[in-house]
Amino acid sequence: IRVLRTRVSELRPVYLPPDPASRTTYQPGEVAQFDFWFPPTTVPVGAGQERTATQLPVLTMALGYSRWRDGILIPSRSAEDLFAGWWTLLERLGRVPRVLVWDGEGAVGKWRPREPLLTEATHAFRGLLGVKIVICRPGDPEAKGLLERTHDHYERSFLPGWIFTSPADFNTQFASWMANSNQRTMRVLGCRPADRVAADRASMLTLPPVTPVTGWRFATRLPRDHYVRVDSNDYSIHPAVIGRRIEVVADLATVTATCDGQLVACHDRSWARHQTFTDPAHADAAALLRRRRLQVPRPLGVDEVEQRDLSVYDAISEQAIRCRPQEHHR
Repeated sequence: IRVLRTRVSELRPVYLPPDPASRTTYQPGEVAQFDFWFPPTTVPVGAGQERTATQLPVLTMALGYSRWRDGILIPSRSAEDLFAGWWTLLERLGRVPRVLVWDGEGAVGKWRPREPLLTEATHAFRGLLGVKIVICRPGDPEAKGLLERTHDHYERSFLPGWIFTSPADFNTQFASWMANSNQRTMRVLGCRPADRVAADRASMLTLPPVTPVTGWRFATRLPRDHYVRVDSNDYSIHPAVIGRRIEVVADLATVTATCDGQLVACHDRSWARHQTFTDPAHADAAALLRRRRLQVPRPLGVDEVEQRDLSVYDAISEQAIRCRPQEHHR
């Protein structure tokens, strides 16, 4: 029986039809995949608060042809922070791949029954870059297999042994480690990503001449409280512009406010939640304005109040008595 089984196993491939395996290939400058990676670690964010894995969205990028990788930890998965991080990665790359692939991120777009539906912000971003954006079908992990393997590589090679003191420290260490990782030989390529990235960039599109509008941006009239709220935190504004319209812009690192083109506030953006941040110069200016207002002399004029002549009431009373009908006694 064993001899027969061995002979059958040798003869079976001869009679089976050929079934070659396919290999996905990428052309230079063609594709870049993007997705979020949530590192299983803890990062302090200030004010005694910490963020765990689900609150640490790392926006990652991998180029199809060169396997060049990059990533950045951003404050949240909101559209404002996502597009700011997306543009940061493209600026670092220096060029724009022709096709950008996402795995159904809500701020980018979702797959509908027949076709993907991009958000308005994604349409504007895509139009400015002049690229095509592809949303992967649900339940199709092979479509983003390149990034899945990259995330597994991060967890096995980057996280062990690292301690992070802040989000900025995480990004600094991650960028340093990534620079070395892109210099290592990959078995699938037979060379280093750094050896192919130049050819990859050469076939990509150039960055647009106009920087896209990303991050948090809104205009408001500054109240007497002279604070504005950005992502659950309150930041002080110079009180000299109370009652005037200001424009607030927040990116991944800073929160700034301008009034008629003049800078009236600049804060480091905090990753902590529900905090209040006051610039000492703003507090001193507010105290000075309050003292000046108290020192303004008030008018001492006496308001004139009309006084009624009481004799008028006496005359009215006497007239009423005279006009009263006299009682008849039986």
